[in-house]
Amino acid sequence: MPITEFLERNAREWPNDVALVEINPEVGAKRLTTWKEYNLIEAPTTGPYRQEITWRVFDEKANRTANALIARGVNKGEKVGILLMNCLDWLPIYFGILKAGAIAVPLNYRYSSDEIDYCVNLADVEVLIFGPEFIGRVEEIVDRLSRGRLLFYVGANCPSFAESLAQETINHSSQAPDVEVSDDDLAAIYFSSGTTGFPKAILHKHSALVHSALAEQNHHSQKKDDAFLCIPPLYHTGAKMHWFGSLVSGSRGIILRGIQPEQILRAASDEKCTIVWLLVPWAQDILDALDSGRLRKEDFDLDAWRLMHIGAQPVPPSLIKHWLDYFPNHEYDTNYGLSESLGPGCVHLGVENIEKVGAIGVPGYGWETKIVESSEDSAASGSCADLSDTHAAPRKEVPRGEVGELAVRGPAVMIEYYKDPAATAEVLSSDGWLYTGDMAKQDEDGFIYLVDRKKDVIITGGENIYPVQIEDFLHEMEAIKDAAVIGLPDKRLGEISAAIIEIKDGYSCTEEDVRDFCKKLPRYKRPVKIIFADVPRNATGKIEKPKLREEYGGAFIVAAETEIE
Repeated sequence: MPITEFLERNAREWPNDVALVEINPEVGAKRLTTWKEYNLIEAPTTGPYRQEITWRVFDEKANRTANALIARGVNKGEKVGILLMNCLDWLPIYFGILKAGAIAVPLNYRYSSDEIDYCVNLADVEVLIFGPEFIGRVEEIVDRLSRGRLLFYVGANCPSFAESLAQETINHSSQAPDVEVSDDDLAAIYFSSGTTGFPKAILHKHSALVHSALAEQNHHSQKKDDAFLCIPPLYHTGAKMHWFGSLVSGSRGIILRGIQPEQILRAASDEKCTIVWLLVPWAQDILDALDSGRLRKEDFDLDAWRLMHIGAQPVPPSLIKHWLDYFPNHEYDTNYGLSESLGPGCVHLGVENIEKVGAIGVPGYGWETKIVESSEDSAASGSCADLSDTHAAPRKEVPRGEVGELAVRGPAVMIEYYKDPAATAEVLSSDGWLYTGDMAKQDEDGFIYLVDRKKDVIITGGENIYPVQIEDFLHEMEAIKDAAVIGLPDKRLGEISAAIIEIKDGYSCTEEDVRDFCKKLPRYKRPVKIIFADVPRNATGKIEKPKLREEYGGAFIVAAETEIE
C-alpha cells in the first residue's frame, strides 16, 4: 500500500485527535502565516505561537492540495518541488503531492538561488511551492523558473510572480482524488546533502516510504499516546522518516521551529514529549547549558520523555555518557541512514544495546549489511567491472575487525540517481547492494562502527588516519565543544591532519593543552595543526569538511618535523 493510506486510516479512526502541532518560540521577531482549517490567517506577532491540526484536517488539506494540482494540469509522475521552512503546512502539502500521483521533490531551505535553479532543472520540477522566506531567492531566478512552471506561494502577501496556494486549494474538494497509487509508483526525489559538491537527485518508490515507516515504528515502538518532537528540517529524509513512526501509530508530532536548549526543553516539557530526536550540536548545547547552570533540569517537566535518539552523523560516546548522567532513565538509540537508503536506520544501535555506545549498530528492520573492500582495493585486486557496466562491481568482504566500506541492501534502497546513470553505476550493484562511501568495521559481536567517509580518510606518510576516531577522542576533553579533523596538503607526507576545535563558552584552552591531551594517541594520529574556530555543520548536523578544506587548505603546509611511528 502507498504511504498515504496511513494518513487516510488515521483520519477515519481518530479524526478529532491532534496530528500535528507547530511551535515557534521566536514568533515575535517576524510575522507568520498559516492555514486555520481552510482559511489563511496571520499569526499574532507576540508569542507564544502554537497551532495544531487534527488527523481529519490534515487529510482534508492533503486532498485539497492534490485536487488543486490535478486541476492545474499536474499529471501522475510529474514532479512538484517543496521549498518551505518547517511549518504546519509542510506535511499536508507533501501528502497532497503524493495523493495526486505526483513525485514530491523537497528542497534544502539553505539553497542559494542558483542551487534552487540547478535542482529544479535536474529533477524536472513542473510546480514549485515556496514560502515567504524564499521570495527573494525565487525572484532572482523567476525568469528561468516560470518558463512552463507553476509557482505556488504559501503565506500572506503573495508576490506578483506567484499564485496563492491557500486561495487555490479552498476552491477544491476535500475528498481524496480518484488517482490510483501503488507501491511500485515513483514517490519522491531527495537530494544528497551536498557536502561533496552539487547534490545528486535520489529517486524512490512508494514502497521505500512505507518500509521506512515500518522500520521506524519497529525500532522505537511508537504507540498512540507517544508524542514526537521534530526539530530537524522536514526536507531531509531523516526527520520525515522518523516522524513516519508517529504516522503509523497515529500519535502526535510536534514541529519545533527553534534549536536553543531552553526552547527544546520547554517544548518537550509543555507538550509532554516522549521521543526527541536530536542532532549532536543540539544535544551538546543542552549539556553545556545544564553544566553551566544557565538551565536547570528541575525547571522542566520531562517525566514523559522516554527516548532520546541521534542520527545523521557520528556520535561521540562521551556525549551519550554525559547525557545519561543527567537523564539516567532515558532510552538511547542512534540511527545510521542515507538519503539513498531513505533513512531512518538501515543500521541502528537499538535501545537495548546501550553498552555498545560508539557503534552505529546492527542491520535495521528488513536490512542487510556487509563490509567490503573499497572500490580502489577492488580495482587493485582485478575485480573491477567493465566501465560500460550499468552496475557497480561486486566486492569481496573484508575479515571481521578490518576497515572496509559499508554496503547495505534492503527494501528502501534508491531506484537511481535521477538522470545520472554513471553515478548510479558507481554505487549500486546488480544484486541490490548500495555502497555507502562510509568506512566501517565490525566487532566480534557483529556491531558496526563507523570509521569515516571514504573521501575524508587522511593518508599521511602511507598511514591511514580516520578523522572520526580523532574527533571522538578530542570530544573527551572537557573544554572542547566540537571538533573536526581534516587533511591538509603537505609536500613531504602528502597530507597532514588538522584539528579545527570549537571551545565551550566559559572555558579556556590553548594549543599546548590540546597537544598535551593528544599525547595519549599514537604520534601519527596526533593533529599536526591546531585551529581554534567554529565547526560548521549543515542543517542535518554533518560537519562541512569541504568548506573547512577550502578555507584552511589553500597553501601547502610543510611539516618537516612530523614523523610516522
